[in-house]
Parts: sequence; C-alpha cells; structure tokens
Amino acid sequence: MTDTPSATPPLPFVRPDVRGFLDYLNAMPGPRTHQMTPDAARQVYHAMKDVADLPIGDVAVTRDLTIPGPAGAIPARLFDARETREPGPALVFFHGGGFVIGNLDTHAGFCAEMARVLDVPIVSVDYRLAPEHRWPAAPDDCEAAARWVAQSPAELDRRVTGLVLCGDSAGGTLAIVAAMDLRDRPAAVPVIVQAPIYPAADTSKPYPSFDEFADGFLLTRDTMLWFADAYAADIADSRGSPLVGRLQGLPPAVIVTASLDPIRDQGRAYAAALVQAGVPVVFREAVGNVHGFVTLRKAIPSSAGDVAGYLAALKDAIVAADAGRVVAQAAGA
Repeated sequence: MTDTPSATPPLPFVRPDVRGFLDYLNAMPGPRTHQMTPDAARQVYHAMKDVADLPIGDVAVTRDLTIPGPAGAIPARLFDARETREPGPALVFFHGGGFVIGNLDTHAGFCAEMARVLDVPIVSVDYRLAPEHRWPAAPDDCEAAARWVAQSPAELDRRVTGLVLCGDSAGGTLAIVAAMDLRDRPAAVPVIVQAPIYPAADTSKPYPSFDEFADGFLLTRDTMLWFADAYAADIADSRGSPLVGRLQGLPPAVIVTASLDPIRDQGRAYAAALVQAGVPVVFREAVGNVHGFVTLRKAIPSSAGDVAGYLAALKDAIVAADAGRVVAQAAGA
C-alpha cells in the first residue's frame, strides 16, 4: 500500500508589476522598518512617496487646517476639486502607517485623487503617532477631528451634511473606531459611509494570512509586531480592536483588501461580520496586490485600477447614502 501524497497548496497569484516591485524591495540593502527607530522609519516612508506614488496633480483647493484636539492642535489638510460648493458630505481621512509613521504628505496624492473622483471635500487628519503618543491618543484625535468637521466650522468654509470616514491600514482601523464612537455619541451630522482600506480590524486573535504572508510581501509580520508594540493598544477594547465590539447600527461600508496582505483576513472578517450584523457592505479585494497599494500607483501601475474600482464603489455608496438622508429629512419635515 502506498501513501497518497499530500496536495501542495497552490502558490498565490502575484501580478507581474507587483512581483517586480517586491523583487526590487527585497533586494534592497539596509535595515527593515522594524529594525529602525521610529524617526528613521518615518523619514524613509516619507522619502518613498515620490518614488512609489503618483504626484498630487490638480485640485482647486489645498489648504492646511488646525483642529482643536484633546491634547492640543491637530494638523489637517483640506483637498477639494472645487473652490466653492453647495452643502453636502465631506470625507475625513486618516492615513496609514501602523500608528507610527505617515503624515499629511505621504498620502496627499491619494487624497487629491479622492477629491477629484468623489467630488467631495477631503479633510486629511495628522493624528498623534506612537510610541510618543500611545493608544488611545490616535482614536481620540480622530474622533475629535470628525466631530469638528461635522460642525461645519468657519475655517473649513463648507457646510457639511454628512461624514464619510476613510483611512488605509491603521487609518482604516481608526475610521472604523471613529464610526463606532460617532454611532454611540452622535456628532452634529451623521456618518453616512465608512470606507476602510485594508484595515487591521481585529488584532485580538490570529488569522491565517498573518502567517501566509509573513515575509516578502512588503508589510511583514515583524513590522506588524513592531507597530503593535509601539501603539500598545488594548486589544480587548473595541477602540483597540474594532471587531470585538458591537457592529449593529454602524453606517454602510465600502471595504477593500489586498490578497497578498498579512492582515487581509482581518478585513475579510470585518466585512463578513458587518453583513451578519445587518450593515450594508460593498467588499472588494485587489487580487495579486499587496498592502499599501493605494500609495503605490507609480511603483505598481496596476494599483491605479484597484484605486479606481474602490473609488467608484465609494462614490456610489456616498450618493446613495446622501440621497437617503435627503429623503428621510423631507419625510420628517
């Protein structure tokens, strides 16, 4: 009797331009992110933006703002494709970077693209970073910023009728947490859509993708653990790990993940849990692409298609949610 050989799991699909970029990154000498100081990692991440992502391009308004926060001023930046506009929704964006790196500049190109495609004002928030400011400094700042935008302050010079909360990676986590915060303690206007991009939605337990893509796919397990140690969140608290919290009553969601991402399964699990909780969800996955693709459109040209698909779905969701708000408002008049 002969043993039946065990089936070898198929290799994951990797796009040609993704493979080329990964080969380039993996061959680079020098320390990896988790081997750097936070300041050094921030400098490298900032320096990569012009190499990896497309330029900002044309927008009618790019203006720095200052938002009052729980521990002082929060820097922010307004991007708008129009000089002036009628009352309508605004998108509040929280950048990625593991709660440790990233700033207004590293995600400016993507914010400008959102402003052009979605035709809504984008307010990008420069929340406090770890390890200098550990959890819950970041979610506290993001909640305060969302509430500030909801009030249509004079500095914004736009009347806001609803909020879209968006962010990538750590910023996606913060968008979910802010949506929960504003569900439980409503702001001046409602959150009409949440739009997390490859979020770390559940760090309370292991998921297969964390091991499957632990190394060699840009975001590594070692870097994730380095981020987690710096951030020091309470993963038993929904503001540290949103999927452990109550999901009922959250706004409709547009979620995108990357198939070659160690935290891919967290985004998938969050989308599935929202559906189970009765929350409308549009879910997309960038098959063959890696974590971080929204700011890698120059280095990985096919990422432009993933961004376009995500923004098309988000625009549809914003239009539908805002139309629903108008109908409900008229019915109650």
